[in-house]
Amino acid sequence: MPRITPLEPPHPTDVEERLARMTPAGTAPIALFRTLVRNLPMAGAMSGWGRYELGRDLTLSLREREIVIDRTCARCGCEYEWGVHVLVFADRAGLTAPQISSLTHGGPDDGCWTDERERLLIRAVDALHDTSDVDDALWARLAAAFTEPELLDLLMLCGWYHAISFTATAARVPLEPGAPRFADVRRAGPADLRVDGRGGPP
Repeated sequence: MPRITPLEPPHPTDVEERLARMTPAGTAPIALFRTLVRNLPMAGAMSGWGRYELGRDLTLSLREREIVIDRTCARCGCEYEWGVHVLVFADRAGLTAPQISSLTHGGPDDGCWTDERERLLIRAVDALHDTSDVDDALWARLAAAFTEPELLDLLMLCGWYHAISFTATAARVPLEPGAPRFADVRRAGPADLRVDGRGGPP
């Protein structure tokens, strides 16, 4: 059950206008947005940054962005936001079923990852999640592969989706209809095991 119940229509004019700014045209506002507008000034402040993180000004590609978001939400255990992004963006980002499984249950050494930049993104997300930092060795590898603007976007994107994950999970935002669950994503099979022969973490 939701701890903070998402607003249901009909909405007051100011809420309706804010939800319209937060939601793509022709789609209904998702439960997270209808929860956030319980605090309308906060929702308004978040909108600009959210548009940046999902917009064309972000220096990471859509695919790289979704790798970071999916991994962050999975590591946070946020089935809600993970499911929304897999449902809406995974196909657009060209993420395969083994890659979605790996982002959810596996790790950067899984055989489905052949691009070093993408492996590094996953390692960076894991380091930030586990230690709230990136050690010097990993930073050197990241700095050799990404520009400084890209590195700043990576750090902020990961942090932003920690905040989203904490909010959606702790508020018990109800899952979106049709969105996948963690259990729907199979664990990697033998063909997807890590290059060194070990399976990914649960």
